[in-house]
Amino acid sequence: MRELSLDQIASVLEGLEETIIYKLIDRIQFKRNETVYQTGKSGFPGETASLFELRLRYQEEMDSLFGRFMVPEERPFTSNLPPPKRKRLDPDSPLRIADYNLVNLTEHIQRDYLAFLPRICPMGDDGHYGSSCEHDVYALQAISRRVHYGAFYVGEVKYRKEPEKYDHLLSTGDREALLLALTRKEVENAIVERVREKARTIQATIRTPIRTHLNAEIVAEFYQNTIIPLTKEGELLYLQHRIRP
Repeated sequence: MRELSLDQIASVLEGLEETIIYKLIDRIQFKRNETVYQTGKSGFPGETASLFELRLRYQEEMDSLFGRFMVPEERPFTSNLPPPKRKRLDPDSPLRIADYNLVNLTEHIQRDYLAFLPRICPMGDDGHYGSSCEHDVYALQAISRRVHYGAFYVGEVKYRKEPEKYDHLLSTGDREALLLALTRKEVENAIVERVREKARTIQATIRTPIRTHLNAEIVAEFYQNTIIPLTKEGELLYLQHRIRP
């Protein structure tokens, strides 16, 4: 089984922090634009879905053709996607799971993201519906990548470090005890503080009369209350479905 590099995992996760911050900054340059999320108002004749739902679906249909969802951390938000046109073989994967979609938290991610938007987007309607939902999709995919990458790879690393402990907890079926075992409070606090500082630093030279400013505290709270807990839910799912000898 291939070894996992903790430094490489940390590097990817930290890089995704910056990606998420940038994607959120891009989104909040447009107003809330509630019409984007209302069914039957997409402008597509005969289509009942919202513009946001259509933009996400069509993006993922193209992504699926190019093989995006053959990668474990790239889980789709929509179902019945076309099969990939290209092949990607990874016979030496360090992950021990039969189907990556056994760990799919996209429904929760989408729900929490849409609830989060009113806290960061200026209220109102500027008519830029296409740009708004385009940046929604990019932000959602970045958040999902962060959650699922942590779920798969951090979950595997934690198991390898203490296999007997997790095997015992899994045998008892005690969900709360498993989540407690997966919790590293000092690490979580460090992540939240790092995200807060990055959001401040990235925007240090922003000209606020021209550009909308992303509130660093709110982003840090989103990491603490949504991204980190969902990642641990994913780690739990991974361990529950992990193939053991």
